[in-house]
Formats: sequence, structure tokens, C-alpha cells
Amino acid sequence: MDITSRIIELAAPEAEAAGLVLEGVDVAAAGKRSRVLVTVDLPETEVGSADLDAVAEASRRIGAVLDEANVPSTPYVLEVSTPGTDRVLTERRHFLRARTRMLALRLTDGTLEGRLTDVDGDELVLDVDGEERRVPLGEVTDGRIVVELKRLGEK
Repeated sequence: MDITSRIIELAAPEAEAAGLVLEGVDVAAAGKRSRVLVTVDLPETEVGSADLDAVAEASRRIGAVLDEANVPSTPYVLEVSTPGTDRVLTERRHFLRARTRMLALRLTDGTLEGRLTDVDGDELVLDVDGEERRVPLGEVTDGRIVVELKRLGEK
């Protein structure tokens, strides 16, 4: 088993114990140490942002389990973070987490921008200028969250 897979195996239950899910692990050389970046997020059923206290708890738990297992066996720096708004949305679970957000989508036949109101089966349901538009996930190449200075419902 490679180091990334071993870290995933150890870190996933600890992230879940903190109320988060493991999104990914990246291990890279950083001088004489390794940099272990663990990305966590809220479960796909949740809307909003991961609470900093939950991220801190996940970081403590993951650090403790990695140290106990001596993984990695060389000095390392652990970073636990959330994906951020610049994450490329490619999977259904990414879109589930992006409900209520403005999205810019690249489709197999063009582009589309609208507010994601729901994910219904394998379709994205968007509000595009006040009209509902359904887009099959199979037609979406990727998507990005459009950063808004005002959120929905704010005046």
C-alpha cells in the first residue's frame, strides 16, 4: 500500500468523527520533510461551509492517528484544509455541496451560468435568470463557484 492510500485509510475515520468527510490527500516533498495536505469537507447532504472548530478537531485527530501509526515515518508537516471556492466541480457530490451557489458551467456544447437550486438524480437544477433549467450531469465538463459579494437573500 502506498503512503497516500495508508494516510487515507487512517485519516478518513478521524475526519468523520469530527463531522467531516475526507475529500483528498496529497503528499509532497518539502525540503527535508514531507507536506501532507488533507482536504476535508462537510458531508454532501450539508449546505454551507465547514466550521473552523470541526476542521481544527479533524486536524488534531488526524495528526494523532498519523503519529501513533508512524505514518509517514519521516518528518512531515500536516495541513488540514477545506477545498475552497476555487475547487473545480466535477462529481455529483461536488455539486450537492454547491447547492444555493452561483455556478459557471462548461458543458459539452457551450457554457451556462446560474444558481444551483438542487441536484435531482443525475440532473443539475439551476435558476437561470428566473427560469428553471435542468442540465444532465453527463453534459457538464466541469463547473466553478462564482464568488458573490452578496449572498442569496441579502440586500
